[in-house]
Amino acid sequence: MKPAPFDYYAPDTLSDVVALLQRLENDDIDAKVLAGGQSLLPMLSLRVARPEALVDLRKLADLNYIREEGDTLAIGAMTTKSAVEDSPLVQRRQPLLHAATRLVGHRQIRNRGSFGGSFTQADPASEYPAAAIALDMELKVVGPDGERRVAAQDFFITYMTTDLDTTEVLTEIRVPALPAGTGWSFQEIARRHGDFAMAGVAVTLRVENGVCRAPRIVAFGVGATALRLPEAEQVVDGKALDSALFQEAGHAGAAALEEPSSDVHASADYRRQLVAVLVARGLAEAVARSAA
Repeated sequence: MKPAPFDYYAPDTLSDVVALLQRLENDDIDAKVLAGGQSLLPMLSLRVARPEALVDLRKLADLNYIREEGDTLAIGAMTTKSAVEDSPLVQRRQPLLHAATRLVGHRQIRNRGSFGGSFTQADPASEYPAAAIALDMELKVVGPDGERRVAAQDFFITYMTTDLDTTEVLTEIRVPALPAGTGWSFQEIARRHGDFAMAGVAVTLRVENGVCRAPRIVAFGVGATALRLPEAEQVVDGKALDSALFQEAGHAGAAALEEPSSDVHASADYRRQLVAVLVARGLAEAVARSAA
């Protein structure tokens, strides 16, 4: 199929983009922002999305960067996923994000897809929302009223819906670097490499004197958004860790899922079982990395 007709704009500056989005909204014109197009273009071709206008960010070269600011990595929203994957800085300071990036589609997709685009798309089966919540990322948004910052936990509202207003643009993602000694793991199960995950789990923790501290466990692909599993975290927090405790945490996290997604790829019960297994695997791997 071909996309439905739409007007196309490619403003030169961020301020021009925001002004245009505001004008289109005032004129009651449904507009979509186009970044890399990894997700939006197929949706246009299938006419799942039928905007009246596209606002292309391709000219905003100043939103393409990866830099270190103290203990934070600042990544521009128009940076490609392959640039994140290839960045020695990301590999060294934020290995969980690097691991998650390598699971996003295939290299050809990562060459085109923008880093920020996956956050605004907010597909609950995609890797970046889960990584964002696990790593407590902060998102910088610019609109008619200026700049604001949103914690990842508050940014993702429900299925493919974010806190982003129709006149706002995501400009930067701020990623806290993993402190030395932090254990991490990023696990997912997909039918084929590059497919969306049927279920996945991101884990970070510290081990101090043989005891687990500050665990963060996030599941994705099982509901309307990626979500933390506090029930699983409580099982291991402050405890000496072993394989039996990993499995207990996995079962606790899986049992707490209110209503896992069920579709042609996997039933709700199967996804619940996957979460139990992946939490246990993720904890074991994170503990091993913490001790390394």
